[in-house]
Amino acid sequence: MVPPPTTEMLVVFAVTLVTLVLFVSEVVSPDVTALGVLVSLVVLEPWTEVAADTAILGFASSATITIMAMYMLSEGVQRTGVVDLLGVYLARLTHGDEKRVLAATVGTTGPLAGIVNNTPVVAVFIPMITDLAEDSHLSPSKLLLPLSYAAMLGGTLTLIGTATNIVASDLAGDLIAGRTGIGMFEFTPLGLVVLLVGSVYLLTVAPRLIPERIEAVLDITDTYEVSDYLAQVRVRETSGLAGQRLDDAFRELGRDLDALQLIREDEVFIAPKTDREILPGDVLTLRANLQEINRFAEEYDLRQLPREEVTGDSLSAPWIRGELVEVVLPPSAAFAGETLRELSFRERFDASVMAIRRGSSVIHEELADTTLEAGDTLLLYCRTEAVPLLEADGELVITRMATDDGPADAPELSARTPLAVSIMLGVVLAAAFTRFPIVITALAGVVAMVVTDCLDTSEAYDAVSWDVIFLLAGILPLSTALQATGAAEYIADLVVSVAASAVPVLGLVALFYLLTSLLANVITPVASVALMVPVAVGTAQQLPGTVDPFSFVLACTFAGSTAFMTPIGYQTNLMVYGPGGYRFTDYLRVGGPLQLVLLVVTTLGIGVLWPPLG
Repeated sequence: MVPPPTTEMLVVFAVTLVTLVLFVSEVVSPDVTALGVLVSLVVLEPWTEVAADTAILGFASSATITIMAMYMLSEGVQRTGVVDLLGVYLARLTHGDEKRVLAATVGTTGPLAGIVNNTPVVAVFIPMITDLAEDSHLSPSKLLLPLSYAAMLGGTLTLIGTATNIVASDLAGDLIAGRTGIGMFEFTPLGLVVLLVGSVYLLTVAPRLIPERIEAVLDITDTYEVSDYLAQVRVRETSGLAGQRLDDAFRELGRDLDALQLIREDEVFIAPKTDREILPGDVLTLRANLQEINRFAEEYDLRQLPREEVTGDSLSAPWIRGELVEVVLPPSAAFAGETLRELSFRERFDASVMAIRRGSSVIHEELADTTLEAGDTLLLYCRTEAVPLLEADGELVITRMATDDGPADAPELSARTPLAVSIMLGVVLAAAFTRFPIVITALAGVVAMVVTDCLDTSEAYDAVSWDVIFLLAGILPLSTALQATGAAEYIADLVVSVAASAVPVLGLVALFYLLTSLLANVITPVASVALMVPVAVGTAQQLPGTVDPFSFVLACTFAGSTAFMTPIGYQTNLMVYGPGGYRFTDYLRVGGPLQLVLLVVTTLGIGVLWPPLG
């Protein structure tokens, strides 16, 4: 019989429970929650046994530093244009065939995500896949979820495939005697099986389960259902707007109404940043609901023009020099939690927000006061010259433009492409075949990237998802507390006492896979692996006979890459949430069966390749 937990254990369990609640509720961001955990553990040191110098070791852990370095290396490869070139070639090869497009999406994203961080891969592939969908008369909904899932599956191929792999390797080296971590290609055989089985599912079963949330080949304004929120009015001689500068006039209105264009005879001027004075006879293209436009026209003596349909073509015709641009807020966006008004978005980017898509719902009204969330997709209208501002800012990912004319010409590769690719391969091979650990080879790779001008220091620092770094550094002390107080061992004893006699060892491996994957769907894969690996190793060590704890570590590691059932489980899931128009339940419908299939496949694979019973 398992004795009752000690006071120290109960305190750590309470901190863990509060942490999980905060992760799920997202009252504050996960990285802030993790830092709060770090502080709490030090304040409660008499019970948690985590001193200040121990708590901050997460910032110096090899896992944290390796992940930081891998973000930088991935950026160096990304800037060569190799991934963009691959996208262009895929567009040429698919020829608009539905099966080819899906096969190209899955077949390239998975292997690529094994060596390059999958977040930038997905960021680059979203607009390419959207264009392919339009050219093939397909709904982008049919392709974007497989894109995210394939990127996640590819992360199981190598140690550097995902951050969770690196965290698991670090923990395995600390907890398992005689093991220094996980080798670069140690679990690649099982990763290949997982990728193959997952790809077959995505190519055969998933297309029947994924709904067409966005209809195929729609005008971009139809996609966002903004036709009823666009109208044109003519300025009369007696209008109160006559004689005012366009932007000044509308900035001071205080209405849920924006001016998109000023049309004067054959000239079109794009708002917001135009210094043109409004003159009698000018036509204004407005964004607002019909009632607001009616009130505005009556108050300012404007003549509403017949309900001529304002389309994407009329807003972004080449001679107008205007662009309709779709952008997504990635999980790392600093904009999340703020409103467009607080950000001065219109002035900052010289762009008007026409609508906000959040999953399958579209927001058209009170846009300026809508609090932005990670995963939101915004439809913008701006001058062509303003598009580089959006691309350079780094807080937004462009996923679609109305003026896209299908597959682009092949981009020219950087002169340093061979250098950058060679450095990345050198990092991987050196970690695999020399005595140097991945943290050292990765840092050496970053130095080489900077010294050879493949990457400058500012680009390197900007490439890092610092929220992930702080999340990891903050959550690792909780893993330490679970071990130091005996809390992890206590849970392991409970598992052994309840299940050891009724469940075979391989069944326990499957149980930890299931628990970790479920946890990863509601918090983050990194946090779930950091919490579950110590418990899994403790359970293996408590079982009778000779049981290999590494089998349990692998179950948690692979489970951390299968957060398929929610858009919040993994950042690439959130990135395709808006562009695909998905609902929360779509992830459960498509990802649930895949997660169960991989539970069986991974468990059996571990049983064959790393038998838990010696």
